[in-house]
Amino acid sequence: MAHLKKERTLVVIKPDGVQRSLIGEIIQRYERLGLKLVAMKMTVPTEEHVEAHYTVDPEWFRKTGTKTIEGYKAKGLTPPTEDPVALARGVLNNLKKYLTKSPVVAMVWEGAHAVELVRKLTGGTEPLKSDVGTIRGDYVLDSYQMSDTDGRAVRNLVHASGTPDEAAKEISLWFLPDEIVNYRLVGERILYDVNLDGLLE
Repeated sequence: MAHLKKERTLVVIKPDGVQRSLIGEIIQRYERLGLKLVAMKMTVPTEEHVEAHYTVDPEWFRKTGTKTIEGYKAKGLTPPTEDPVALARGVLNNLKKYLTKSPVVAMVWEGAHAVELVRKLTGGTEPLKSDVGTIRGDYVLDSYQMSDTDGRAVRNLVHASGTPDEAAKEISLWFLPDEIVNYRLVGERILYDVNLDGLLE
Protein backbone atom coordinates (compact mmCIF):
# COMPACT_ATOMS: atom_id res chain seq x y z
CA MET A 1 0.00 0.00 0.00
CA ALA A 2 1.33 3.43 -0.98
CA HIS A 3 2.31 5.87 1.77
CA LEU A 4 -0.25 8.60 2.48
CA LYS A 5 2.24 11.20 1.28
CA LYS A 6 1.70 9.82 -2.25
CA GLU A 7 -2.06 10.54 -2.30
CA ARG A 8 -3.08 12.61 -5.33
CA THR A 9 -6.05 14.77 -6.19
CA LEU A 10 -7.27 16.69 -9.20
CA VAL A 11 -7.91 20.41 -9.08
CA VAL A 12 -9.33 22.35 -12.03
CA ILE A 13 -9.32 26.14 -11.94
CA LYS A 14 -12.53 26.96 -13.76
CA PRO A 15 -13.08 29.75 -16.32
CA ASP A 16 -14.00 32.34 -13.68
CA GLY A 17 -10.75 31.68 -11.81
CA VAL A 18 -8.72 32.03 -15.02
CA GLN A 19 -10.57 35.16 -16.17
CA ARG A 20 -10.23 36.84 -12.77
CA SER A 21 -6.44 36.21 -12.80
CA LEU A 22 -6.59 34.10 -9.64
CA ILE A 23 -4.47 31.19 -10.94
CA GLY A 24 -1.35 32.14 -8.96
CA GLU A 25 -3.33 32.95 -5.81
CA ILE A 26 -5.12 29.58 -5.89
CA ILE A 27 -1.89 27.65 -6.53
CA GLN A 28 -0.20 29.49 -3.67
CA ARG A 29 -2.92 28.43 -1.22
CA TYR A 30 -2.35 24.73 -1.98
CA GLU A 31 1.46 25.13 -1.96
CA ARG A 32 1.39 26.82 1.45
CA LEU A 33 -0.52 23.85 2.81
CA GLY A 34 2.49 21.65 1.94
CA LEU A 35 1.11 19.89 -1.12
CA LYS A 36 3.29 19.26 -4.18
CA LEU A 37 2.21 20.18 -7.71
CA VAL A 38 3.06 17.21 -9.94
CA ALA A 39 1.15 18.05 -13.14
CA MET A 40 -0.44 21.11 -14.71
CA LYS A 41 -1.91 22.12 -18.07
CA MET A 42 -4.12 24.81 -19.55
CA THR A 43 -6.82 23.60 -21.91
CA VAL A 44 -10.29 24.42 -23.24
CA PRO A 45 -12.45 21.36 -22.46
CA THR A 46 -14.98 20.03 -24.95
CA GLU A 47 -18.57 19.32 -23.90
CA GLU A 48 -17.80 15.61 -24.18
CA HIS A 49 -14.84 15.96 -21.83
CA VAL A 50 -16.94 17.88 -19.28
CA GLU A 51 -19.61 15.17 -19.33
CA ALA A 52 -17.02 12.41 -18.94
CA HIS A 53 -15.49 14.32 -16.03
CA TYR A 54 -18.71 14.73 -14.04
CA THR A 55 -19.99 11.24 -14.73
CA VAL A 56 -16.90 9.28 -13.63
CA ASP A 57 -19.19 8.52 -10.69
CA PRO A 58 -22.05 6.46 -12.18
CA GLU A 59 -24.29 7.80 -9.41
CA TRP A 60 -23.58 11.45 -10.27
CA PHE A 61 -26.96 12.11 -11.94
CA ARG A 62 -28.96 10.66 -9.04
CA LYS A 63 -26.86 12.29 -6.30
CA THR A 64 -26.74 15.71 -7.97
CA GLY A 65 -30.43 15.72 -8.81
CA THR A 66 -31.43 14.64 -5.30
CA LYS A 67 -29.20 17.30 -3.72
CA THR A 68 -30.65 19.96 -6.04
CA ILE A 69 -34.24 18.96 -5.18
CA GLU A 70 -33.41 19.09 -1.46
CA GLY A 71 -31.85 22.52 -1.96
CA TYR A 72 -35.01 23.89 -3.56
CA LYS A 73 -37.20 22.50 -0.78
CA ALA A 74 -34.90 23.81 1.98
CA LYS A 75 -35.50 27.30 0.62
CA GLY A 76 -39.26 26.76 0.50
CA LEU A 77 -39.24 26.56 -3.31
CA THR A 78 -40.81 23.99 -5.62
CA PRO A 79 -38.22 22.18 -7.75
CA PRO A 80 -38.82 22.28 -11.53
CA THR A 81 -39.20 18.47 -11.41
CA GLU A 82 -39.14 15.69 -8.83
CA ASP A 83 -37.07 13.52 -11.20
CA PRO A 84 -33.47 13.78 -9.95
CA VAL A 85 -31.93 12.48 -13.19
CA ALA A 86 -33.84 14.98 -15.35
CA LEU A 87 -32.85 17.80 -13.01
CA ALA A 88 -29.19 16.71 -13.03
CA ARG A 89 -29.17 16.74 -16.84
CA GLY A 90 -30.02 20.43 -16.67
CA VAL A 91 -27.20 20.98 -14.17
CA LEU A 92 -24.79 19.15 -16.49
CA ASN A 93 -25.88 21.24 -19.49
CA ASN A 94 -25.15 24.41 -17.50
CA LEU A 95 -21.75 23.03 -16.49
CA LYS A 96 -20.94 22.29 -20.13
CA LYS A 97 -21.76 25.88 -21.12
CA TYR A 98 -19.71 27.23 -18.21
CA LEU A 99 -16.57 25.10 -18.58
CA THR A 100 -16.18 25.35 -22.36
CA LYS A 101 -16.27 29.17 -22.55
CA SER A 102 -12.65 29.82 -21.53
CA PRO A 103 -9.44 27.96 -20.74
CA VAL A 104 -9.23 26.04 -17.49
CA VAL A 105 -6.10 25.02 -15.59
CA ALA A 106 -6.00 21.35 -14.59
CA MET A 107 -3.56 20.26 -11.90
CA VAL A 108 -2.57 17.20 -9.93
CA TRP A 109 -1.56 17.82 -6.32
CA GLU A 110 0.24 15.23 -4.19
CA GLY A 111 0.66 14.90 -0.45
CA ALA A 112 -0.73 13.37 2.73
CA HIS A 113 -4.54 13.56 2.83
CA ALA A 114 -4.45 15.55 -0.43
CA VAL A 115 -8.10 14.92 -1.33
CA GLU A 116 -9.55 15.88 2.04
CA LEU A 117 -7.26 18.85 2.63
CA VAL A 118 -7.84 20.32 -0.85
CA ARG A 119 -11.60 20.02 -0.34
CA LYS A 120 -11.33 21.73 3.05
CA LEU A 121 -9.20 24.58 1.73
CA THR A 122 -11.36 25.00 -1.38
CA GLY A 123 -14.59 25.38 0.61
CA GLY A 124 -18.19 24.30 0.06
CA THR A 125 -19.71 24.07 -3.41
CA GLU A 126 -21.85 27.16 -2.84
CA PRO A 127 -19.56 30.17 -2.36
CA LEU A 128 -22.14 32.09 -0.30
CA LYS A 129 -22.06 29.36 2.38
CA SER A 130 -18.29 28.70 2.22
CA ASP A 131 -16.27 29.60 5.30
CA VAL A 132 -14.03 32.65 5.41
CA GLY A 133 -10.46 31.43 4.90
CA THR A 134 -11.42 29.02 2.12
CA ILE A 135 -10.76 29.85 -1.53
CA ARG A 136 -14.45 30.04 -2.39
CA GLY A 137 -15.31 31.86 0.84
CA ASP A 138 -12.63 34.50 0.26
CA TYR A 139 -12.87 35.12 -3.48
CA VAL A 140 -16.43 34.46 -4.67
CA LEU A 141 -19.81 36.11 -4.07
CA ASP A 142 -21.97 33.74 -6.13
CA SER A 143 -24.87 31.68 -4.76
CA TYR A 144 -27.31 28.98 -5.87
CA GLN A 145 -30.09 31.57 -5.68
CA MET A 146 -28.31 33.81 -8.18
CA SER A 147 -27.24 30.98 -10.50
CA ASP A 148 -30.75 29.47 -10.46
CA THR A 149 -32.29 32.88 -11.23
CA ASP A 150 -29.88 33.31 -14.15
CA GLY A 151 -30.24 29.71 -15.35
CA ARG A 152 -26.51 28.94 -15.20
CA ALA A 153 -23.92 26.96 -13.25
CA VAL A 154 -22.71 28.44 -9.98
CA ARG A 155 -19.32 30.13 -10.46
CA ASN A 156 -17.12 28.77 -7.71
CA LEU A 157 -13.58 29.01 -9.16
CA VAL A 158 -12.34 25.47 -8.58
CA HIS A 159 -13.22 21.80 -8.98
CA ALA A 160 -11.64 19.46 -6.41
CA SER A 161 -11.99 15.66 -6.38
CA GLY A 162 -14.32 14.27 -3.73
CA THR A 163 -12.63 10.97 -2.85
CA PRO A 164 -9.30 9.24 -3.60
CA ASP A 165 -11.08 6.84 -5.96
CA GLU A 166 -12.79 9.71 -7.78
CA ALA A 167 -9.46 11.55 -7.93
CA ALA A 168 -7.72 8.59 -9.60
CA LYS A 169 -10.44 8.36 -12.26
CA GLU A 170 -10.48 12.12 -12.88
CA ILE A 171 -6.68 12.36 -13.07
CA SER A 172 -6.60 9.65 -15.75
CA LEU A 173 -9.22 11.60 -17.70
CA TRP A 174 -7.19 14.83 -17.68
CA PHE A 175 -3.56 13.57 -17.76
CA LEU A 176 -1.51 10.86 -19.44
CA PRO A 177 0.78 8.97 -17.05
CA ASP A 178 3.92 10.59 -18.52
CA GLU A 179 2.48 14.08 -17.91
CA ILE A 180 2.71 13.52 -14.14
CA VAL A 181 6.19 14.22 -12.79
CA ASN A 182 7.74 12.28 -9.90
CA TYR A 183 10.24 14.46 -8.06
CA ARG A 184 11.30 15.41 -4.55
CA LEU A 185 10.86 18.78 -2.85
CA VAL A 186 13.36 19.83 -0.19
CA GLY A 187 10.41 20.77 2.06
CA GLU A 188 9.22 17.16 2.09
CA ARG A 189 11.97 16.36 4.59
CA ILE A 190 10.24 18.61 7.12
CA LEU A 191 6.81 17.21 6.34
CA TYR A 192 7.58 13.49 6.12
CA ASP A 193 11.07 12.52 7.37
CA VAL A 194 10.44 10.48 10.53
CA ASN A 195 13.56 11.63 12.41
CA LEU A 196 14.28 14.94 10.62
CA ASP A 197 17.71 13.54 9.75
CA GLY A 198 20.37 15.61 8.03
CA LEU A 199 19.08 19.07 8.94
CA LEU A 200 22.14 20.09 10.98
CA GLU A 201 25.59 20.39 9.38
